[in-house]
Amino acid sequence: MAMRAGKLVTGDETVLKAVRGGKAKLVLVAGDASDNTKKKFRDKCNSYNVAMVVALDRESIGVAIGKAERVLVAVTDQGFASMIESGLKSITEVEYID
Repeated sequence: MAMRAGKLVTGDETVLKAVRGGKAKLVLVAGDASDNTKKKFRDKCNSYNVAMVVALDRESIGVAIGKAERVLVAVTDQGFASMIESGLKSITEVEYID
């Protein structure tokens, strides 16, 4: 739903721009992303006070948004971000980054 509403951005540079611009409310990073990517976005999200969750894998994220495999997704709407976070709490392979 968030993808159809235009409230998601994907891709390294686009997500980074959303975080820096204060538009990202939640960043979702695939569990099978590289350690470098996880660290880069963990540091950036901490700097800009954006919630970040490491969950699922790149294939599952892609399927969920109706696209090819995705490693990074930023949610730009607080309502969708809250809904996605609460839905992910029931999944056991989620790492919350504070």
